Amino acid sequence: MVFFLLLCLQMNTTSFAQKRTVTLKIVETSDVHGCFFPHDFINNSDMAGSLARVSTFYKQLKGQYPKSTLLLDNGDILQGQPINYFSNFVDTLQHNIAADVVNYLGYDAETVGNHDIETAHSCFDKWAGELHCPLLGANVINTETGKPYFKPYTIITRQGIRIAILGLLTPAIPNWVEQTSWTGMRFDEMVSTAKYWMNIIRQQEHPDVVIGLFHSGAEGGITTPNYAENASLAVAKEVPGFDLILFGHDHTRHQLIIKNNLGKDVLCLDPANNAQTVAVATLNLQKEKGKWTVKEKQGELVDIRNYDIDQDYVKHFEPYLHEVSNFANKQIGNFAHTIYTRDSFFGNSAFNDFILNLQIKLTGADISFNAPLTLNDSIKQGPISVRDMFKLYKYENHLYVMRLTGKEIKDYLEMSYDQWVNTMAAPSDHLFLLESFNTGSNERGRFKNFIFNFDAAAGIDYNVDVRKPNGQKVNILRMSNGKPFEEDKWYNVAINSYRGNGGGQLLTLGAGIPHDSLKSRIVWRSQRDQRYYFMKAIEEMGTVDPQPNHNWKFIPEAWVKEAGERDAKLIFK
Repeated sequence: MVFFLLLCLQMNTTSFAQKRTVTLKIVETSDVHGCFFPHDFINNSDMAGSLARVSTFYKQLKGQYPKSTLLLDNGDILQGQPINYFSNFVDTLQHNIAADVVNYLGYDAETVGNHDIETAHSCFDKWAGELHCPLLGANVINTETGKPYFKPYTIITRQGIRIAILGLLTPAIPNWVEQTSWTGMRFDEMVSTAKYWMNIIRQQEHPDVVIGLFHSGAEGGITTPNYAENASLAVAKEVPGFDLILFGHDHTRHQLIIKNNLGKDVLCLDPANNAQTVAVATLNLQKEKGKWTVKEKQGELVDIRNYDIDQDYVKHFEPYLHEVSNFANKQIGNFAHTIYTRDSFFGNSAFNDFILNLQIKLTGADISFNAPLTLNDSIKQGPISVRDMFKLYKYENHLYVMRLTGKEIKDYLEMSYDQWVNTMAAPSDHLFLLESFNTGSNERGRFKNFIFNFDAAAGIDYNVDVRKPNGQKVNILRMSNGKPFEEDKWYNVAINSYRGNGGGQLLTLGAGIPHDSLKSRIVWRSQRDQRYYFMKAIEEMGTVDPQPNHNWKFIPEAWVKEAGERDAKLIFK
């Protein structure tokens, strides 16, 4: 009898040992875009969210799960705020602030983003060397060696659990970023790359958990015969083996369970941008007969805007923040009156036309294209400082002059306005193409499409008839200097490098120019970013008095006026 009881006790103890359970907590940030601290250096105001609050959240979580947390970032961390610009291009001798922040917070891995690559080798190579965590990018290939330029994956162990993290980057970079920024690299398609490395990870690493850390949106975007810009959900469906996919790039919150082609559940999370939300995955694992198995997985998107600021974190970086403040506060000129990005959506605006006219002045081009980059920003009347230049021009694009025919110019504008405005059948219709909800993005708001693809033109006079079907709305009347506009004539067009490399597909799908022909159309490139030249131009002018060009308008004006007023209440409420 005693022997029997001892045997039962031994069996129960063995069973308990075999069924050990562990809860993993994986936290993801993505598209932080320089929102490191609770101060917005562009607007000189408090910032919602920021990594200063993420730090508080993660410390609390790590206090609850001290041995089973991971902190991951998904790229686009090198661009967005004056603090990035200062660190990337002005104060280049110190460690990049984006590396010091990642190191201080103790990130376990980072995937490279397209705006990180945009800073060019001199910046992102230095940043990569300063990071204490692995920088991932399995499909970023060194063209000399044929091997990944960055580390393809990393293995992290928590409580004996082997966790493989595979990093991938959207392969659409050649559509946006000047080739000189990524010399010696290519960007392979994501699904095939994931299949290749999944086999290696499974065979060589024998992980208990596999996580995808992808700087690529859910789906859609630029799609070619060779790749898709946003392929995270395609990987989830088509590449068995992932337990969790953390993604980003599309600045849109996602919380999904996807069935892969073997019928297994893949948890997919995207926290959107600017460090206002974090994605948190909870994986419950059980060890049976020496093997860990994921028994349950849950995801949530946590709003961290109401968390306390980590004062120790902020204090650590105070000397650097003081340097950046001095840089951002430097006065460069004066504006005679306030200009608003919101005016750009309804017709000619002093804000957008100021940029369009500067591009013509700097290049001597015949025509200029530009789109608003933010939904509802303004530059106030009075002294203008460096910080205001990040409102005037958000990105570190370069300036191109390209040769386009009149027909290509018209078709380019047709695609722009087709993404921007509705085809109105009655005065009661919407003027704009709108979503039924506010996306929460400063690059979309209620608009169906990204506003940075809403290009208008200077140098030509034209009407946009909102009653006409897509492809037939734009009627170019003349050159703004009074000369005829001819569809079979060649023109020099000032355009940013994002657009000139194919961004938004206005040149390719719109104007019909093959992507591999774009490079041959470029007749001039600026050496530095547009913001730099705009800053120098304002310094030379001293006092600036931007005015609308009045060279284009929506028609019929009676319809447009009432519809625009109604839509403005929806967009800007």
